[in-house]
Amino acid sequence: MMHVSKAMAYEVKKFDHLIGIEGLSDELLTNHFTLYEGYVNNSNKVAGLLSEMLASDKAGTPEYAELKRRFGWEFDGMRLHELYFANMAKGGTILDEGGLKEKIAADFGSYENWMKDFKSTGAMRGIGWVVLCHDPIGDRIFNSWINEHDGGHLAGCAPILIMDVFEHAYMIQYGLKKADYIEAFMKNIDWNAVSGRFDASRAK
Repeated sequence: MMHVSKAMAYEVKKFDHLIGIEGLSDELLTNHFTLYEGYVNNSNKVAGLLSEMLASDKAGTPEYAELKRRFGWEFDGMRLHELYFANMAKGGTILDEGGLKEKIAADFGSYENWMKDFKSTGAMRGIGWVVLCHDPIGDRIFNSWINEHDGGHLAGCAPILIMDVFEHAYMIQYGLKKADYIEAFMKNIDWNAVSGRFDASRAK
């Protein structure tokens, strides 16, 4: 039987530096980290099962097809959480003039218009993610809604700012007050990380 080798397996990344961040309680973050670890473990598990089924000539079965679909959900759940945690810092950082800030103003009319659109997207009913993404082909940026983890990605676009708006991201602390959670998130954005992603996408 084939398994995902240790060299190929995804490893859980640590984001303990966020503990103590203003607006997101330690309990909320600890629970969120544990949930993220589940996506990493399940991505490895499903990849291993798919390898085993392929080696056993079971690639044409309904079970294989369902696992193929499941892998995208687990993988995207893993990766989006990593991007989300990595674009936060205690107290946030300043979005420098030029670069991304200039692009936001150009594509949305103003930074304030972008923020209004980003927050409004996050406040929509439903579970999912809000993603500021960059289309390197058209050199445009969009605020997009990703339903669950795997529905709504804009093909070819690079995710540069990610906000989790599943209930687990805020309900332990904020209950139904999602807007308050969004405000707390906005105050802790690491714009250095976000701008770096934008620059990398633009350089393609």
